[in-house]
Amino acid sequence: MTLIRNSFLASCLFASAAFAQQTDVTVAIQLEPPHLDPTSAAAGAIDSVLYTNVFEGLTKFTKTGAVVPALAKSWDVSEDGLTYTFHLNEGVTFHDGSAMDAEDVKFSLDRARAEDSTNAQKALFAQIAEVTVVDPVTVEITLSELNGNLPFNLAWGDAVIVAPESADTNTQTPVGTGPFAFDTWVQGDRIELVQFDAYWGEKPALTAATFKFISDPTAAFSATMAQDVDAFVGFPAPENIAIFEADPRFQVINGSTEGETILSTNNKMPPFDNVKVREAVAHAIDRQAIIDGAMFGQGTPIGTHFAPHNPDYMDFTASSAYDPELSKKLLAEAGFADGFTTTLKLPPPSYARRGGEIIAAQLRAVGIETEITNLEWAQWLEEVFRGKDYGLTIVSHTEPFDIGIYARPDYYFQYDNPEFQDLMAELTATTDPAKRSELLATAQETIAKDYVNGYLFQLGVATIADANLQGLWPDQPTQAVDLTGVSWK
Repeated sequence: MTLIRNSFLASCLFASAAFAQQTDVTVAIQLEPPHLDPTSAAAGAIDSVLYTNVFEGLTKFTKTGAVVPALAKSWDVSEDGLTYTFHLNEGVTFHDGSAMDAEDVKFSLDRARAEDSTNAQKALFAQIAEVTVVDPVTVEITLSELNGNLPFNLAWGDAVIVAPESADTNTQTPVGTGPFAFDTWVQGDRIELVQFDAYWGEKPALTAATFKFISDPTAAFSATMAQDVDAFVGFPAPENIAIFEADPRFQVINGSTEGETILSTNNKMPPFDNVKVREAVAHAIDRQAIIDGAMFGQGTPIGTHFAPHNPDYMDFTASSAYDPELSKKLLAEAGFADGFTTTLKLPPPSYARRGGEIIAAQLRAVGIETEITNLEWAQWLEEVFRGKDYGLTIVSHTEPFDIGIYARPDYYFQYDNPEFQDLMAELTATTDPAKRSELLATAQETIAKDYVNGYLFQLGVATIADANLQGLWPDQPTQAVDLTGVSWK
C-alpha cells in the first residue's frame, strides 16, 4: 500500500513539473550595446534590448510599425497644428520607485533638443519650440513650424522618457518605466532583466529575460542548435537556416526590417566629393551577388534610401545597375583612369564583414583598391559615425522612415544639398497624403541621382526560436526585441 501511495505521489509531482509554465527566456542577438542609454547613441543594439522593455516614450511602434499611445494615453492637436497636448497615464513609476509625471517629459524633451545634446537623433526635436507642464499628467508641446510627424518622432527610442535623477547614469544602470527592470550587465556576455512588479500597464507573461551577445556566426549556430538560447533574433548565419527549418524543435521566423543596407560614402572626402566617382562606385556594385554571397539570398535590392515595403517606395535600382565598363568610363572622365585607393571600414554584422569582402573585389575590378579595417561597434561609432574618418563603410540604417537624415549636412556621410533640405522641410509641414507621396518620390529620386551612397539591399531578419515560444515580432519596424507579448505555449 505504501509503495502504491508513494508511486502515486511521485507521478503527481512529475506531472506538476511537466506542466509548470516556463516564465523566463534567453534571447541572443549579435551585437552588444556600447552602453544602455538610448537617448545618447546611434547604436541600434541599445534599442534591441531596451526599447519598450525597459524604456518607454509618449508613443511607441507596434509590430506592424503603427504608432500607438504609450506613456501618453491620448493627445490633442490645436487647430493651427502647432500645439500638441499629451495626456499621460496616471500611476506610472520609474524602476527606482519615483513617480513619472509631466516634469519628466519636459526634462527628457528639453534635454534631447538642448544645444549640448548628445542625442543621435536630435533633429527629431528641431521643430519643438517649447515644452510646458500644464499639470502632473498633462504636457503641452508647442512647435515652431508644422510637423505632422511629431507622434511618429516621439515613438523612436531616442525619445524615451527618463528621470533627471538617473539620466546621467543610464549608460550603465538604466532606469525606465517599462515592464522589465534592468538587473545585471556582464559585459561581453549578457544583460539580465526582471519583471517590474509596480509596472503601470499590463504585466508581461515573462518574469525574467536574458539577452546574450554572440557575434560569431559559428558560435551563434552552435548555441542555438544546442538550445543554450531560446531564440536568436537576427540570426547571423543564414547558410544554416535550412537545418533549423528541418528540425521540429525550432521555428524559423522570416521577416523584414527598416534596415536600408548601404555602402556609405564620405561625400566630403576626395575623390567622393565628385558625383561621377560616386556614380562609378554605384555601377561597380553587383547587388545580387552581395545578397547571394553575404546573405544567402536574404535581402531585397534597393536603389535609394527607402524601404520597399513602404507604399511610397520608388524603384531606382536601374539607375545604378551593375555595369563595370560604365564604372571604368566614369572614373576616367573624373580623372581617375588608373583608379585610386580608399578605406573601407566595417562594423561587426555579417552583412558588413561578408559583404565588405565581396564589394572590395567588385571595386578592385574597376580599379578602386580598398584598405579594409574591421572595427568593433564602439570603434565604428567613434571613428566613422562621429569622427567621419572614412572613405567607405557598410551599415544598415534600421531607423524607421529615416530619409530625412540626408537633409543633415553634418551627418556622417556629409551630403549637403540645400534643395533636398528644403524638400524635407516642405515634407515635414505637409499633411496631405497625396502631396507627401509626391514629395517622397522626388526625395528618393534626388539622392538616387546624386549617388549619395551605394544602395545595396533592404535587410531581412531571420529569427530562430524554440517551437514553443510565441509572441516574438516577425518584422522589425524599429530595431527592437519587444518581449512584452512573448510567452511560452
